[in-house]
Amino acid sequence: MSGHSKWATTKHKKAVIDQRRAKSFAKLIKNIEVAAKMGGADLSGNPTLVDAVQKAKKTSVPNDNIDRAIKRGAGLTGEVVEYTTIMYEGYAANGVALLIECLTDNKNRAAAEVRTAMSRNGGAMADPGSVAYNFARKGIIVVPAEGTTEDDVLMAVLEAGAEEVVAEDDTFEVFTEASDLVATRTALQEAGIDYDSADVAFVPNLKIDVDADTARKVFRLIDALEDSDDVQNVYSNYAVSAEVQAELEEED
Repeated sequence: MSGHSKWATTKHKKAVIDQRRAKSFAKLIKNIEVAAKMGGADLSGNPTLVDAVQKAKKTSVPNDNIDRAIKRGAGLTGEVVEYTTIMYEGYAANGVALLIECLTDNKNRAAAEVRTAMSRNGGAMADPGSVAYNFARKGIIVVPAEGTTEDDVLMAVLEAGAEEVVAEDDTFEVFTEASDLVATRTALQEAGIDYDSADVAFVPNLKIDVDADTARKVFRLIDALEDSDDVQNVYSNYAVSAEVQAELEEED
């Protein structure tokens, strides 16, 4: 029976991974459709679409799906793409702040799914503006560390408007004003430096250190929110120390 049990567990994990992959694809396709609708299907004249396509390709979204999304968004197929962006605010365990960005064609469904995920996983909705002031809208470009150095990245981006370059485990994160994202991304390309993604995101002005128990609760809530097809991004202000990270990894 142990063999069967192990197989069943493996099958379940694969199903979860496949489901998340499908949801990820769907959200990336939405971004492409919206970018094409806003700026047209011509990549050379639509930097937002370039970034959306780049991210989709890096996540292995098939080229056919990408091409169809561009045409659909630009209105070349006769289909109408109508999505609305809605931002919800709330709190996870121990006052950890959440900004929940939805991209939806049904506001009522999105609201219901966000509220359900929050109430079932220890979260609490907050009034508009009560959380958002803790975040700033920034451009973030993720550069793989392999084949380049922090100095290389700094040299390439500083004059283009980059504010900061942060070294992570195997990447460099380049932070810019939202309006400087395209120029900074272009500077990297001109310097021959590859990047994984270039997005506008909400970055917390001040982070809260959390213990392992709080981290588990926060991650469970974020996972539940991201299970909704309408939720595009969840931004938070938690910080996990190396010690807490090691404790969480031991449990996986």
